[in-house]
Amino acid sequence: MDELDSLIADAAQNAMMGADIGSVDLTNAKHCIHCLNIIGQIEGHYILPADNKTTKYEHIIPTLVSVEQDRSIEGLLMILNTVGGDVEAGLAIAELIAGMSKPTVSLVVGGGHSIGVPLAVSAKRSLIVRSATMTIHPVRMSGLVPGIPQTLSYFEKMQDRIVRFVTDNSSIREDRFRELIMATGQLVMDVGSVVDGEQAVNEGIVDRLGGLADAVGELYDMIENKS
Repeated sequence: MDELDSLIADAAQNAMMGADIGSVDLTNAKHCIHCLNIIGQIEGHYILPADNKTTKYEHIIPTLVSVEQDRSIEGLLMILNTVGGDVEAGLAIAELIAGMSKPTVSLVVGGGHSIGVPLAVSAKRSLIVRSATMTIHPVRMSGLVPGIPQTLSYFEKMQDRIVRFVTDNSSIREDRFRELIMATGQLVMDVGSVVDGEQAVNEGIVDRLGGLADAVGELYDMIENKS
């Protein structure tokens, strides 16, 4: 097998290995990076219907552990297009990414709904395309819940955890982020805000506007500068 055939075979094998969870290790490049795709709803403690596009956190967590340990992988590129999902599972993924020692870059395309905001800011550098939106609203739960003070206290504490994580990992002020969470007039029958790519940058949620080439370039810079 000549060199070209070997490269093609390696690329095919890498693609097949990551097909189940939408992740790919790139080796035939300037640097070896792992591309992780987080899309649809974050599936956590409960299994969602089969017709829902989901990202299962029990798949993502061991993948992140492997990326952190694998000496051949130099950085993580995370592509985000989420519509919310299990808050605790999403926050768990975000905390793991924030705790990685390797260079990490996130790119928001399409949308970063609800728990997608902590996921976006969990990377060391974050980018968003101009046409993408980020939907910010309070923690909520579907179905029947006990109408008691303890339930409200639980929601409030969960909201505080998310606010603290986002403000600790981005440039937005806590009071401003809470204003966006509780804004009225943007979401039908709900409170919250929808910010586009440019506003997300101006608010300090995301570092800068950019596309795929910009995100890869950022990751390469971090790898080469050991940052």
